[in-house]
Amino acid sequence: MKVKQISVFIENKSGRLAGVTRTLGDHGINIRALSIADTTDFGILRLIVSEPEKAMTILKAEDFTVSETNVIAVQIPDNPGGLAGILQMLENAQINIEYMYAFVGKSGANAVVVFRVEDIERAIVFLQQNGIALLSDVEIYSF
Repeated sequence: MKVKQISVFIENKSGRLAGVTRTLGDHGINIRALSIADTTDFGILRLIVSEPEKAMTILKAEDFTVSETNVIAVQIPDNPGGLAGILQMLENAQINIEYMYAFVGKSGANAVVVFRVEDIERAIVFLQQNGIALLSDVEIYSF
């Protein structure tokens, strides 16, 4: 149930973000979800893409600094308080969330949120034991 996320270190200057997305698009790689955290000088672009291994190879070849991280894609009830309920469950289980961001699409009636947690194996087991649906990498990449 782990999903590969690509992180790209980019300078905070005109054209760098466009360069990453253009490079992926030129090679037929679809961006499924993204998040960017920035400072005055640089940013970290986090991506879930349709072909993560290919994206890593291509971005490295284009001299981007990239890394790969495992995350989980969690189905969240798409109603008021749906996310709060999942977050409360994780807090109660003392599973720390390092960051999260929303996914582009929906899974049926549910929203999809990407989580990076300290202990991914424990989080997967806990969520599954509590009836929370996780999406596989294959499901996410082909969304």
